[in-house]
Amino acid sequence: MKLRSFHLICMLALIAVIASAASAQTHTYIGAEKCGKLCHKVQFTSWSTTKHAKAFDSLKPEDRAKKECVDCHVTGDQTDLPGVQCEACHGPGSDYKAINLMKDKPKAIAAGLIIPTEKNCVTCHNKKSPNFKGFSFAEAVKKVHEHKKPA
Repeated sequence: MKLRSFHLICMLALIAVIASAASAQTHTYIGAEKCGKLCHKVQFTSWSTTKHAKAFDSLKPEDRAKKECVDCHVTGDQTDLPGVQCEACHGPGSDYKAINLMKDKPKAIAAGLIIPTEKNCVTCHNKKSPNFKGFSFAEAVKKVHEHKKPA
């Protein structure tokens, strides 16, 4: 009888773990082109001309295989998303890309949208970088992409 109860408890625990894992959100990356083509054309166009967009290309060939370099020069640790794309700062977009979420900032944030702060930026823009020359969040944020539609 005790063994049967033990098995039942183990089975219930296993079911609870599986159900919990299944319900956990797994945000995935969609890529800057989808962000730009879906809704953010102005931001995508201006970002495309920035150092962030060309970050992976700026690495020397021998550095493209170094994790410590690639981590800050691709999006989401994925070389198929080269450069510091939208989601490197705003989080994987699969769960907040829907227009009804993007028009409701609290819902978008609940679905995974990150509003970048200086704390996000200094994970890469810091003294560990061999090319670090200081960092001003207030100045850097102006150079990332256009936030307003041109007149």
